[in-house]
Amino acid sequence: MSADAPSNQFPSPSPATSSFTAPGALVAHVEAVLDAELPPIVAAGHPVLRHPAQDFAGQLDDELLGRLISTMRRVMHAAPGVGLAAPQIGIPLRIAVLEDQGVQDEAIAAARLRTPLPFTVIINPRYEADGDAVDAFYEGCLSVPGYQAVVERHRSIKATYLQPNGITVTAGFEGWPARIVQHETDHLNGQLYLDRAILRSLTANEEHGRWAQPTIDEARRGLDF
Repeated sequence: MSADAPSNQFPSPSPATSSFTAPGALVAHVEAVLDAELPPIVAAGHPVLRHPAQDFAGQLDDELLGRLISTMRRVMHAAPGVGLAAPQIGIPLRIAVLEDQGVQDEAIAAARLRTPLPFTVIINPRYEADGDAVDAFYEGCLSVPGYQAVVERHRSIKATYLQPNGITVTAGFEGWPARIVQHETDHLNGQLYLDRAILRSLTANEEHGRWAQPTIDEARRGLDF
């Protein structure tokens, strides 16, 4: 998931399939991706973004898994973004990294429940709504550079995921952190945020500033959605 600033657009890497059946093929692919100092982010239209990723079940040893997580964090920061899923660098595994420093604007932070999210790795995540409340805000995506659109998502969720140390945890997320978890989990399921978006709200980054309010009320009136 992109940060508020426009993301860099990287060239697409070589094709990656959603499944590697030959022994060692996935490991070799991961090693090849990590050979790059900063692997490129896959853009929408690449098939790896449109197939459910494989559950992580020890296909990578601890050293390679650690390298992958470290690299994903660097790619996320460089973009810049607040979340990155492994398929976004061409690796079809159910792994995502999340981190958000929050925003200094108190009105935006309050309206969007945007609290800081410390660096978190979620492996094989699943979630369920924790209550009926939903919120609608603009989202962007590092794999769909140049645009943002409004997406309705659960305000609060309970997520269950594996940590890199092998421990399974269930944790609650609310507000913007919950949105980030949902956005990245969608990536692992082969979905983009545009699949859930209110398409009349679609806005080029150059136009987004006029709708950069604490809420989307002005955008609803201006774009008629």
